[in-house]
Amino acid sequence: MEYTTLGRTGLKVSVMGVGCGGPSRIGQATGRSEEDSVSVIKHALNSSINFIDTAEVYRTERLVGRAIEDFERDTLVISTKKSTWENIKPKDVLKSFERSLKNLGTDYIDIYHLHGVILRDYDYLYSEIVPTLLELRDQDKIRYIGITERFNPDPNHSMLERALQDDVWDVMMVGFNILNQSARNRVLAKTIEKNIGVLIMFAVRLALSRPKRLKECIDELIEKKQLNPNEIDRSDPLRFLIHEEGAVNLVDAAYRFCRYEPGTHVILSGTGNLDHMKANIESILRPSLPENDLIKLKNIFRNVDLISGQ
Repeated sequence: MEYTTLGRTGLKVSVMGVGCGGPSRIGQATGRSEEDSVSVIKHALNSSINFIDTAEVYRTERLVGRAIEDFERDTLVISTKKSTWENIKPKDVLKSFERSLKNLGTDYIDIYHLHGVILRDYDYLYSEIVPTLLELRDQDKIRYIGITERFNPDPNHSMLERALQDDVWDVMMVGFNILNQSARNRVLAKTIEKNIGVLIMFAVRLALSRPKRLKECIDELIEKKQLNPNEIDRSDPLRFLIHEEGAVNLVDAAYRFCRYEPGTHVILSGTGNLDHMKANIESILRPSLPENDLIKLKNIFRNVDLISGQ
């Protein structure tokens, strides 16, 4: 595994992290047993991945706690999140935080995020909830404070652009992928400047793992005039990425595209399938996509900011 420094946190983190949310919920949303999910997490840890992201709403914290029992806690970076879409109060955060500690079987959390924040809620959360997070940090229960966007309804990153005006955030979770690269200029340019740690979500999702969904996204983007139909093959839009010196498949291309984007640190991989996890680890360790392919991707999707790739 390869490692990097997570921005100003100084944490040494693997460039791939285990994502316990997304459509799979590490297998819990796709019919896998708890034992299967724990095995996938353990395989990742045994492959020298040291970053795990979960959240109260995923209901996978307890499985993470089981998976990390046999590992030295200070060798791991655990990230979890408090939901923000129910008009939360400070007491709600404290109650949720203590429950997360219990579920994870730990006495501190490396990165604690406000989860799925939207622009209209940001100012309230910053003024009313962030002070509670700072208190928890002062008590050494939280090491660093993060924030995550809700990429599906906010694919142009309006909330994160607002959050970047404040200096409290050590880490941000950002939606970024081949189809929607708008974070490059709207978010990553500033996180690089401020040395904020960046976790990438939505690297693959449905559009880059299911050909039918990819075609639907391409058709939608052409209809909305975010893509030039003369610049893309609608029947097999990303076929040019698959060649001897390029990607093995689209999932491979998706992970490698995100892995080498300047300003990104940890690319989250969420799956309950052990074979998929093994393949994803292999992808993250391969070199960057060929320069000509990257140039073409950046040109084709340069205007896209209306979809998440879900």
